[in-house]
Amino acid sequence: MSLLAARCKAIRRIQASEPEKAEAEIFSKLVAYTSEQAHSSVERAALIGGVMMRNVPTDDSYAVKGDMLKKMVEEDKAAGLIPFYFCATLGTTPSCAFDHITELGPICNEENLWMHIDAAYAGSAFICPEFRPLLNGIEFADSFNFNPHKWLLVNFDCSTMWVKKRADIIGAFKVDPLYLKHENQESGLVTDYRHWQIPLGRRFRSLKLWFVFRMYGLKGLQAHIRKQVDLAKEFESLVRADKRFEICAEVIMGLVCFRLKGSNELTQNLLKKISKSREIHLVPCQLSGRFVLRFAICARTTESRHVQQAWRHITQLTFELLQEEPSH
Repeated sequence: MSLLAARCKAIRRIQASEPEKAEAEIFSKLVAYTSEQAHSSVERAALIGGVMMRNVPTDDSYAVKGDMLKKMVEEDKAAGLIPFYFCATLGTTPSCAFDHITELGPICNEENLWMHIDAAYAGSAFICPEFRPLLNGIEFADSFNFNPHKWLLVNFDCSTMWVKKRADIIGAFKVDPLYLKHENQESGLVTDYRHWQIPLGRRFRSLKLWFVFRMYGLKGLQAHIRKQVDLAKEFESLVRADKRFEICAEVIMGLVCFRLKGSNELTQNLLKKISKSREIHLVPCQLSGRFVLRFAICARTTESRHVQQAWRHITQLTFELLQEEPSH
């Protein structure tokens, strides 16, 4: 939705100053940007929007910095393209990295790039004051999204989105046939959300969010987040204490990225054993060409004993694997 709104806004802005330019000509030159670590949904947005999407390289912590985006934007403008959109990520899917939005935001504002922030997983943690510095730079964003169903105890699906200027969204999606008109639509008394989204109707997702807020309260939800971060730190300490393993990214929230030292094949074989055992479930990723395992703590009922049990299981399977592959 944010990419389509940004596309509409960019075309209208350019046509306002250069009315002789056809929409098709502008459309063909639009280019969007996102991190090479961004979720596949960002790439899918570009496919739906029919625009070019360029992946911005990340630093050693797998985060996008301002200088790299600036360089790519200047190159594309020199080539006659029209940069119009950047999707920053706070808490990337592979490693929970945080793009440097304090650097990226001013660049986006200066270059007329719509900055959308995808905080699908990590956004829930911003209810805790200690994580709020990671939001510094949010004032530059045009839109922001996070998914309460990922880490805020709300069942699937529930995704929240803010936009800085509602007119930008409504302007992109408003279609108003006679059979959908009603007497209150221009009064300001009723917000008609069919102009805010792709579907015509919507389910009452906010109700289940309200129930969770009422049941847990702010302190209860903060305690839930903090407990799971502590459990991730506990698992990290177990990994670091075992010389056969290495931590592959900074542990900031409830995700631990780790692997067996050695070849990618070795860690791949360990994952096969873990999956075959059906005791725990791990999803892999690739970081700097390395095959990495992701230990994500999200379930409400997870306790320290579950983390300890999972680690014992992993180390037992590791022992069996290394017995089978003595060269390692």
